[in-house]
Amino acid sequence: MSAYDALKDRLAQHQSVWLVTGAAGFIGSHLVETLLGLQQKVVGLDNFSTGSAANLESVRQAVNAEAWSRFRFVEGDIRDPAACQEVARGVDYVLHQAALGSVPRSIADPVLTNQCNIDGFLNVLVAARDAGVKRFVYAASSSTYGDHPDLPKVEEKIGKPLSPYAVTKYVNELYADVFARSYGMACIGLRYFNVFGPRQDPEGAYAAVIPRWFGSLVRGQAPQINGDGETSRDFCFIDNTVQANLLAATTDNPDALNEVYNVAVGDRTTLNALFLEIRSLLSGYRAEVAHIEPAYQDFRAGDVRHSQADISKARTLLGYEPQQNVMEGLALTSQWFIAAEQKSASNG
Repeated sequence: MSAYDALKDRLAQHQSVWLVTGAAGFIGSHLVETLLGLQQKVVGLDNFSTGSAANLESVRQAVNAEAWSRFRFVEGDIRDPAACQEVARGVDYVLHQAALGSVPRSIADPVLTNQCNIDGFLNVLVAARDAGVKRFVYAASSSTYGDHPDLPKVEEKIGKPLSPYAVTKYVNELYADVFARSYGMACIGLRYFNVFGPRQDPEGAYAAVIPRWFGSLVRGQAPQINGDGETSRDFCFIDNTVQANLLAATTDNPDALNEVYNVAVGDRTTLNALFLEIRSLLSGYRAEVAHIEPAYQDFRAGDVRHSQADISKARTLLGYEPQQNVMEGLALTSQWFIAAEQKSASNG
């Protein structure tokens, strides 16, 4: 039995209270759904700036009425210290996902990115400290590696940040480390590598590449590729990310605490290969998709050329083991996008 399977069995027998910030977001809503399915009580905080009520409705439909009754949602902003204090009271574990994502958005608006990702982070961290939570797990980012050239990326070697977003995520790690030293908190940071899956928003100027391409192709439109398409990423399916959060929150390994971990699958896929796989998956739904070619454009400012994670640290200290590779995750994601498109078409 894997460490994650054993953990799920254990959680189902022992109820705790969890705070998920960014609960209406892509990652946050999946965390809420999984926790409710494991008999946990969950408090969710979101201001709907990037999350959506539709994500929470999807969770409600996915769980039974008894499970949904264990979820308390608070509409609020992590930039509001009082809201953070309110939702942290009585909580055992914090999974802090709320942030303003996107490298290009941070370049366009560094002040707002700083307010959400540093001021907001500190508010949640202080609230967690004041509430005496058992564990504070937060969404860090692979952008922290910056211009460091080595592949695969190992947690102890980072370069200079390439965007305001990367700066904010690195500052999060520094704050968590200081709070662990100064206040005895147990903090764990998870450096996400290009998380994807169902419920990820395909719309908007700052949509991530996988949902944006699914959204374009399912409508019969040509997606855009930044650069020559040979840029590569370590794409990580959402279920792997959920696993890492739950393992980090509950580990009883003292050596695992107050560390940061890569959360990925330890592989990399070029944008060209990614496009071909998504096109192949969707061509069975809409035959004309098989003939669509991508539109290439300039490289995007602030992007690194290649990214791949070394996940041995998370394997060793947390028992993390990815359960879906990128191709398996894309197949599951395509089913969701096709169903969403069919539902949209039937509604008119």
